Amino acid sequence: MDSTALRVVPLGGLGEIGKNMTALRQASGMILIDAGLSFPDEEMPGIDLVLPDFTYVREHASELRGVFLTHGHEDHVGALPYLLREFPEVPVYGTRLTLELVRPKLREFGIKNAELREVRPGERVDTAGYTLEFIHVNHSIPDAVAIAAHTAAGLVVFSGDYKIDLTPIEGGTTDLSRLAALGSQGVLAYFGDSTNSERPGYVPSERVVSNALRDIFDEAPGRIIVASFASHLHRIGQVVEAAKLHDRLIAVTGRSMVRNVQIARDLGYLNIPASMMVEQHEINNIPDRDLVILTTGSQGEPLSALSRIANETHKTIRVRQDDTVIIAAHPIPGNERKVSRVINDLMKRGADVHYSPLKPVHVSGHAAQEEQKIMLSLLKPRYLVPVHGEYRHLRHHFNTAVSMGFPTERIFLLENGSQLEFRAGEARRLQNVPAGMFLIDGASFGDTASDVVVRERQQLSADGMFVVVARINAQSGELLGAPDVISRGFVYMRDADGLLQEAIEVVSSTLQETARHHITDWGELKNSIRRDLSRFLADRTGKRPIILPLIVEV
Repeated sequence: MDSTALRVVPLGGLGEIGKNMTALRQASGMILIDAGLSFPDEEMPGIDLVLPDFTYVREHASELRGVFLTHGHEDHVGALPYLLREFPEVPVYGTRLTLELVRPKLREFGIKNAELREVRPGERVDTAGYTLEFIHVNHSIPDAVAIAAHTAAGLVVFSGDYKIDLTPIEGGTTDLSRLAALGSQGVLAYFGDSTNSERPGYVPSERVVSNALRDIFDEAPGRIIVASFASHLHRIGQVVEAAKLHDRLIAVTGRSMVRNVQIARDLGYLNIPASMMVEQHEINNIPDRDLVILTTGSQGEPLSALSRIANETHKTIRVRQDDTVIIAAHPIPGNERKVSRVINDLMKRGADVHYSPLKPVHVSGHAAQEEQKIMLSLLKPRYLVPVHGEYRHLRHHFNTAVSMGFPTERIFLLENGSQLEFRAGEARRLQNVPAGMFLIDGASFGDTASDVVVRERQQLSADGMFVVVARINAQSGELLGAPDVISRGFVYMRDADGLLQEAIEVVSSTLQETARHHITDWGELKNSIRRDLSRFLADRTGKRPIILPLIVEV
């Protein structure tokens, strides 16, 4: 590469929500901004997690010099254990809370010697020809930063996830003065959060939620159950403060919630006296009017604590008539149906459920349009690259910039795998690189599933399976008796005698034909059965079940 050039390659987070990871590469080396994951949608049966494709990182592994984290949410740090399992020597930079949230994830993977380097907002780090500066921003978790990267080609700024909250509940306001100073120096390119770009105006302050919580606490006759992201420590802190005002104790359920609350208490981000804490096994011994339960499950995850409470499979907690449930998060796109199902189940069991937008129990941690305008006005970048969002979010960010007079030819709407090269103050797109997804199927240590496996699962769920058992002469390939057929998820056997008998005749005809040609190879026999039977079933039913031929040689 030219020593004055910089290539920026988004490997996740564009055209989707989550899975954020971006590579910066110049002659002196490569660094990564974030390493996040996303969660599967309903079209990914059996998949637990979705990671960025690491192919580009592997191809340039010898150049990798560091991973820089903007904050501790899963969509920005969740893929880190999988990344460090392949590249264990790479240092990871992040703020104090971010790294403390990462440590237990690494321990679960047996990664004990990761090089985690703490940084503070306002500090700079020099590595491999880059100077990285960390700038405090408001978000829904403490210790969030934007990253300004001084590179061989010029200054590029990554907003991370941010909002402009002038009355934050913790940590001070977004460092607008430093952002303005960077803009005065000259910003070559700005990679800006687009998640909330459809929303006009400003995102309300986090303090709005505090008022709503206190009103609900005032009226709640029994227990209060609050579901939130386990990493949304600002929201958890507001619940704690409301509990203090109403003389309630705090119980915590859900593995990640228990872990994160303990970390935040140890670091001083949550002020919960030991006298307020209730162990899970003591929950049912506390008067309902005196208890608040913090739990996971705000996204309707089937195995989360709130989902298990809603369907009465939780080992400790059962919904009671006077329970008040607060879902203090907004559904991530794709999770709406799951969240709705949990709300319905809770209400059927008598709970009073409060959720956004019916009650202001959640405000976004992502900038709306007027806040995006402020960032663009302060940074004055030569180029804008909307990131973090589906295409519609990127496009709305594009439109907001154009409304301010930003030239359209200097806005790049990229996709995962796009290569954007900066050289001599100009930008151009290069050929795309591999940037798909890596599917985690199984234990947290990461069995992988290919796209083929997922497609087969989708086909099974849509059209079912058809099993054929045929006995043949090992020497001649002749069929010995009528084949057996078994249908699962395709047709109801009792109502499909005619269809199944015809299917048997199709298979018999196929094997008689192969016997005439003295075909005894199992692979060829199975392919012939699949071909003829698939054509027959598609013609008769319009469906294409997975066909599993079993050949028994006699």
